[in-house]
Parts: sequence; structure tokens; C-alpha cells
Amino acid sequence: MIWEIGMRRIIGGTALALALAWSAAASAKPPTPAQVDQAKDILKKSIGYQTVEGRGQTVAYAEYLASVLKTAGYADSDIVITPIGNTATLEVTLKGTTDAKPILISVHMDVVEAKPADWQRDPFTAVEENGYIFGRGAEDNKYDLSMVVATLARLKQEGYKPKRSIILAASGDEETAMITTRALAKKLVGAEMVLNGDGGGGMLGPDNKPIVYTLQAGEKTYADFQVTITDPGGHSSAPTPGNPIYRLSRALVRLGDYKFPNMINELTRASLAAASKQVGGEVGAAMARYAADPHDTAAAEVIASKPEYVGQIRTTCTATMASAGHAENALPQRAIANVNCRIFPGISIDAVKAELTKVIADPTAVITVDPDTTASDASPLRKDVVDAVTKAVRARYPGLAVTPSMSAGATDSLHFRAAGIPSYGVASLFMRSEDGFAHGLNERVPVAGIGGALDQWHSVLTELGSK
Repeated sequence: MIWEIGMRRIIGGTALALALAWSAAASAKPPTPAQVDQAKDILKKSIGYQTVEGRGQTVAYAEYLASVLKTAGYADSDIVITPIGNTATLEVTLKGTTDAKPILISVHMDVVEAKPADWQRDPFTAVEENGYIFGRGAEDNKYDLSMVVATLARLKQEGYKPKRSIILAASGDEETAMITTRALAKKLVGAEMVLNGDGGGGMLGPDNKPIVYTLQAGEKTYADFQVTITDPGGHSSAPTPGNPIYRLSRALVRLGDYKFPNMINELTRASLAAASKQVGGEVGAAMARYAADPHDTAAAEVIASKPEYVGQIRTTCTATMASAGHAENALPQRAIANVNCRIFPGISIDAVKAELTKVIADPTAVITVDPDTTASDASPLRKDVVDAVTKAVRARYPGLAVTPSMSAGATDSLHFRAAGIPSYGVASLFMRSEDGFAHGLNERVPVAGIGGALDQWHSVLTELGSK
């Protein structure tokens, strides 16, 4: 894990006075016990909706969240639920007082599959036990979705009127095809920024004390390339030099030995410099040297020697699946490998395909990639965003380091960034690494952080919404 930082804009005249007055009033009022209980209740009920691909429960879940917000005072016209296939999107608008570009909040309603037989508890029945709420989606991503819905309800009830409209843009298939994400990014193109509840977040130590908060401003592009080698084949008693299995094997060995060029950008330079202090030792020293001089190949090799950090300095491609042949007593006519790439921000899909073609070095190999694969660059480290997030986080944990991050995997931010909207992962969840079971068994989140999470979202939204 690696991390990030930023700053803020200046407003003038009466707007500044009003913003400061609101900010002071807002920061003086922590959430009430009833508001904390409501957020917890939203999370528990959210877990009960089986928003797994193909189950068709996303519309019902969106309707439940909409009902919470209507009870808080949102009009029917403020809420749009759009079914798309077996899933849906949910848009909720807290209307601004000006025509300034809106702020989007990105979260996703869907979850990955969970088989009850494998869990200690029913994954789709929320269980509160030993200070945790257990259930599929508790962490990914229904925790921050629930905190956002509870915060939007609170803002409406408080009568808060932002300068910029604040729009909740909840997707319904982030874990799979991201069709709903593409639809939202296309519809809402031109927004000022995206605040993503599915990126960034806080890390607690084994003693539950905070260690660091990561603000995500970039992520690597996910791309699967299929490498196919064919041959006429024949009887296995008469081997030929064109055997696709051998040719593909040699190609994959070349790929395994290859290192993509070392890279750096504004985000990774800042994140490596910050992470060097957290990591320490030989690796931390190498991070500091590389951040200062990306031509330091010795430092790069130390970083790359650690699987958890290699993706921070270069594109990575690795074979993940292979299949070949059609009969035990026949020469194979086809051999196929899937090569999974995590592409450094700003590098195109075509550029990586060209690099793979050169490395594989077999002119007969056919390399293909899903044409819907989308690449995006990192978002700039905006001062207004980083200042707002830092203020909110340090209100929870005074003096805590807020550091930049680039994710190795993809979130909905991918499509918003590709549409030209800067996007920032500002999740409110703080948890220990040993409690992280997103996509895994017995997924859970700590109950104790709910009040602080509500305060964080409230602070970030009012701070940025008033600019």
C-alpha cells in the first residue's frame, strides 16, 4: 500500500464569510447517537440485499436507500434510479445555490459472490459481534455507501445548502463489467470532481491506533491480453517443430524475464517519498532515493524485489491462465495464455500491446485485448481536495499523516478519470490490516469508527461543497 497529499482554493467576499460560518458551526456538532445508530442500521439493512451479479436485487436496494433520503426530506425529483440490465444506478442530488460544476460521490451498490456454506455466519445477514459488523459488502463497499447516505440525510435535515450541487452517483456493477459506471461517467461528464468512497482510507495498528490515512488519486489500468499460437497439428507420433505449446512456453518465459521500464509521476513521487518514512529500512531508503531520482536503477530494483511495491514503479504483466491441445494423442493446434497487466497511469493499451508483441517475439502469435478496456491517467494532487480531507481526518486523529496513493487495482474512478473528471479516493473506513476481508470470508468492519466516519464525510462535503 502506498499513499498521497494536496491543498485548497480561496473564495471571496460574502461567500467566504458564509462558508466559514457554516464550517465553524458544522465542525462544532458531532453526529448525535441517533445519527450514528441510523448509519449502523443502514449498513446492516444494506448487507441483507444480495446485490451479487445476476440476482436482480440492486433496484430494490437502490429503492431502500432512496426511501431513507426521502424520509430526510429529499424530493422525488432529487432521486433517479435507472435499471440497466440486471442492475441499476442511483443518483441523488443535494442541490447547490449556484451553477458551479457539481461534486460527485462515487460508491458502488454491488458485491462479489459469497457462498454461505463457506462462511461462519450467513454472509447476507448482518451480524454485530465483538465490536464488528459481519457480512458480504460490509467493507466493500456498503460501509462508505451507508455513511454517505446517512450524511446526505443529515445535511438535508440541517438545511445545508452547498454552493455546488452534491450528487451521489452509485453504480451497480463495479465488481464486474462496470457498465453502470460508464453510463454515470458519460451522463455526469463535466463535473468538478469525484469523491470516491471505494478508494483510500485509514489504517489502524494492532492496538487500534491510527497509523496513516491514504488519499487515492490514481490507479493502474486493468487489462487482460490473450496470446494465441496456432499450428495445423497432427498425430502425436510425428512431432513437429511448430508445436504451439512449446512456442507459447518459450514466449511466456521471455515475458517472465522482462521488466517494463521504470516510471514516475507527480502522484507516485509524492507517495513514495511519504511511504519511505512509514516503511523504513532498506526498502524505505530505496523509495526515498527513487522519488528523488527515478534514474536510480539500484533503488528501483530494491523496490521491485518486494511484490507489494513493484507495481508502484512500473507496469506489470504476468501470465495467469493457459490452455492448449484438444486430444491426448494429437499435436496441439492451439495454445492460449491470458496475460494480466496492471498498466501505469497515462500509458495506453496499444503501447502495452506493442511492448508485449516485442517481448513475446513470435510473429505468428496473435495478441488480443477486450476493446472495452479503458485506460486513465492519475488525477492532479489538488490543494483544495487534500486540504479538505486532511482537515477532516485530523479532526478524527490529530496530526495523522495523510499520504498519496496509487491503487494497483481498478475502481469506478477509472471511468470518471477517463472522462476527464479528477477523482479522489476518500473512504472514511479506518481498520486494521488483519481485519481486511473484502471479497473474502467473514468480511467485517469495526463498529467503533462509525461516528468518526460520519464526521469525516460531513466535513469533506461541507468544506468542498461551499467552494
